[in-house]
Amino acid sequence: MTRHTPIRRARTWLGAGALLATGALALTACGSGFSDTPGENQASGSGKLSLLIGSSGDAETKAVTDAVAAWSEQSGVEAEVQTANDLPQQLSQGFAAGSPPDLFYLAPEALAGYAANGSIAAYGDDLANKDDFYPSLVDNFTVDGTFYCAPKDFSTLALIINADLWSAAGLTDADIPTTWDELASVAQRLTVDGRVGLAFGAEYQRVGAFMAQAGGGLVTDGQATADSPENVEALTYVKTHLNDGTFAFASDVGAGWGGEALGTQKAAMVIEGNWITGAMSADYPDVNYTVAELPAGPGGKGTLQFTNCWGMAADGGNQEQARSLVEYLTGTDQQLAFSQAFGPMPSIQSAADAWTSANPTLTAFLAGAEYAQFPPNMAGAADVITDFNAQLESLKTGDPQALLQTAQSNLEAIVK
Repeated sequence: MTRHTPIRRARTWLGAGALLATGALALTACGSGFSDTPGENQASGSGKLSLLIGSSGDAETKAVTDAVAAWSEQSGVEAEVQTANDLPQQLSQGFAAGSPPDLFYLAPEALAGYAANGSIAAYGDDLANKDDFYPSLVDNFTVDGTFYCAPKDFSTLALIINADLWSAAGLTDADIPTTWDELASVAQRLTVDGRVGLAFGAEYQRVGAFMAQAGGGLVTDGQATADSPENVEALTYVKTHLNDGTFAFASDVGAGWGGEALGTQKAAMVIEGNWITGAMSADYPDVNYTVAELPAGPGGKGTLQFTNCWGMAADGGNQEQARSLVEYLTGTDQQLAFSQAFGPMPSIQSAADAWTSANPTLTAFLAGAEYAQFPPNMAGAADVITDFNAQLESLKTGDPQALLQTAQSNLEAIVK
């Protein structure tokens, strides 16, 4: 088990020199030193770049904003970062209005749909660092043999534990759960009035970890398998402990997400990705927490792995500048700076050793990469997952088999 102690002073990050701070979610970054005369390193072309990101919190927003500002100062190209409240909706609206951002976070499950209608540029093979990305991440952003966009980083889910509450309950490192039964047991010991033992989001992107641990998944070997017995077992396990009060959805304890539930001590444990580290440092610096691998289920170890790429609008007039910015943002120094600021793991292999040395307390996240599942990424998967998430909100009173049968039907309609 790894321990994080409170951070009571600002920390200086690598790369752009960003400082963790609490700020507004919607921030802009403009290049200082912009001039009409291109400098030696300025990307060709003209025009202001626009970026739309879906941030995990103030730490990520500030880190990206500061990085873009640093690139603007170097290149002489002005750029603006906007943070979306609902990224898929705002991105869709931007394309529908004919005014999409130049660059934007794009999830694997949304890629195929945008690629099919020609909305996004396929620039992956034009990147100077294309061979440095992990092959599995490249696969996630490849459609019909075309590498579309640069993976910006990746994350896995792990068990995040409030270390002080853990110790107060008489638990030690020897009690870190490695099985579902052990997880249920420690969750019960940690549950008291006003605090639940374990909290997580009411969505496939968290609950799906239990499905993986049961040996299931939404799609297996190209076939829809949502209604498999393994998935039914997983949702039944979750439902059982939602009803006995030792597990809870974050929203049901008055938290917007797992990090808030942990930080406000409404939950003693949460299931979250490594993006939680930046949020905890920025918003809850006095909370001690530890990180452990998720416990194994009947099917063995399991977790989910997430990534986004830097999507680029196909009709954007600033593609050369945008590609230059992507190469900067996915370089070793900048990815390590992002990792320190808000927790993701670098998407490039050349940064692996430096990341491991700099993050010895986060090894559980990296260990999960060895057995993690990716969410489905075929065209239409995003809509299926959105519908599944809406149904998972009623899991506490619903029928796991029925929820999964609906997801199965929806997946069968898109899996070819």
